[in-house]
Amino acid sequence: MVLFLSLSLKISAFPKSTEPIQKELESPNGKVSVNIDTQSKVFHYSINVEGDELLSKSKMSIFPNAEVKVLGTELKSVKEKWKPVWGQFSEIENLYNELELSLLYETIPVKLYIRAYNGGVAFRYIVENIPNNTKAEFFMEYGLSEASNLYTPAGESKPKGPFRLNYLSDSTNKQKLLMPLLVEAKDKHFVALLESDLASAPGFNVIDFKFENKLVGRNRFSNTDDGLVTPWRLILIEKNIGDLVTNTIALNVAAANKIEDPSWIKPGKTLWDWRVHSYKAADGFTYGIDNESYYRFIDFAAEHEIEYFLIDDSWYTDVKKGHIEMSDKLDLQKVSDYAKEKGVDLILYYDRHKGVYGDEELFPYYKSLGMSGIKYGFMGNNVSFSREAIRLSAESKLLIDFHDSPVPFTGMTRTYPNAISREYCHAQQDSRRAFTPEAFIRMALINALQGPLDMNNGIFDITGVNSGKRQKGPKELNSLRTTVTAEVARTLIIFSGLVCIPDAPEAYAAKLDLFEFIKKMPVGKWDETKVLHAKMDDYISTARRHDDEWFIGSVHSKGGSLAINLDFLEDGKEYQVTYYEDTQETDSKTNPEAYQIRKGTVKKGDVIKVQMVAGGGHCLWIRPNN
Repeated sequence: MVLFLSLSLKISAFPKSTEPIQKELESPNGKVSVNIDTQSKVFHYSINVEGDELLSKSKMSIFPNAEVKVLGTELKSVKEKWKPVWGQFSEIENLYNELELSLLYETIPVKLYIRAYNGGVAFRYIVENIPNNTKAEFFMEYGLSEASNLYTPAGESKPKGPFRLNYLSDSTNKQKLLMPLLVEAKDKHFVALLESDLASAPGFNVIDFKFENKLVGRNRFSNTDDGLVTPWRLILIEKNIGDLVTNTIALNVAAANKIEDPSWIKPGKTLWDWRVHSYKAADGFTYGIDNESYYRFIDFAAEHEIEYFLIDDSWYTDVKKGHIEMSDKLDLQKVSDYAKEKGVDLILYYDRHKGVYGDEELFPYYKSLGMSGIKYGFMGNNVSFSREAIRLSAESKLLIDFHDSPVPFTGMTRTYPNAISREYCHAQQDSRRAFTPEAFIRMALINALQGPLDMNNGIFDITGVNSGKRQKGPKELNSLRTTVTAEVARTLIIFSGLVCIPDAPEAYAAKLDLFEFIKKMPVGKWDETKVLHAKMDDYISTARRHDDEWFIGSVHSKGGSLAINLDFLEDGKEYQVTYYEDTQETDSKTNPEAYQIRKGTVKKGDVIKVQMVAGGGHCLWIRPNN
């Protein structure tokens, strides 16, 4: 239900004229305000938080160099709640004040929508008709203080920063800036600059950030249609850096679910074969690309309630239009039949480097093979191509997981919830490189702002991987610095609809008491999510609730303790807690697999001191004591 409320804001008396305006739009709680100024016939905005300037006067336009006039305004307030198909919350509140401006850019009528939320601001242009040969571009300056620190994703590498704006202004500096940008502002607020609902904006590519006296974001329009709808340009604002990860504005502005019956979309965990090749089990069996190896994965998944098994590259040898040549190393049909018998769903990799099957036919073909999803590799940052792949996969009732520097489709999980995950990060052992504990925390606070990540955490045989006992292990031996409890915690901290755990069944079977946390964790079915602690490069601690059970995962790059305050538990209830911990002997370099498990009881208001070694982690599973 949408409730339209009457407001007594400063802009309630906007004129119906072409006179310049200089007014203000406030968030529902009054703490965030957007100041609007068209007195110079150029549209300017600025943002204040609790009376202090966060972004100074900045230009914004849809037609470069065109003068703008205000024809009229309309104000409304919206308060509604909606339920996502899956996600970090089972219900999301959409609460904002919106200003609709009717603008005239020279002779072209334009609508500009500005929404002020308690956690940020959103902007979108809509143009119904564009004259021929008229260039359109969503141009937006960000008047950040020079004292601000800025961080950027770096593709499949560690995110970069912090950068000061004067560093970016150096003409010799070629630093590439990617969405989402994270900013530590001068007043100690944290800001995320990104966009949402690119799915509803044909003709636009991902926002391009550059420094041109001020930080600038551009979306260039290249469609031949008569009109345009831009993505929503977002400025998220939080006092705590971790709250940016749970900020729901990007989902609230995204188009509603387009899949009429999404009941087939089931988030979950998946085993994965790619990093297990050449692993030798205690019984002498060696894993490879063959039926027996895949039967072992499927058996373990079935026994331990893991929903999926993901088969990566090398199940086929060649692709031509309408034809995929199967490898003679395995019989995929028998694997598919075996998985169906065991109640395990399969996800199958596809690599465009080997040839183009044709997407119109590809997804029905995958469905005919008995697949439940596709892991799509090497599509790249092609917006229209990727958007269409999501739509077509949904028509065939297939989940889709994008790999290899994909489009950061922020908000897509609302519009097409079959877009279950994407490798918009440096995945664990990606390109056979291990990432550092510091890099993990950066990606959890930066890359994760654009949505679910496929990061492949959860390695249990750390010693075996580090010693080179895998065909696809890291090129640099002993470069995987982590602990087994940190690996478990990472599977919870990184939000995804498909948690891909990359180790051998026997590696998990050898530590089933620790694997219990992953097994019990209801991926993507969360009712509530909180980031309890977060500091760039140092630590992050995330709590997620399903029904009346809480799962909490923490990691610390430098080693140390965090105080977990259980004030979110219910009054009057006693809870059982299981602790999954590093030990005094655990060392992320020399003894990464040492861990301990203990149990106890807790209640609301208790404070648990969580201790971790450098590069280590900690997990808590809390549930009512029956």
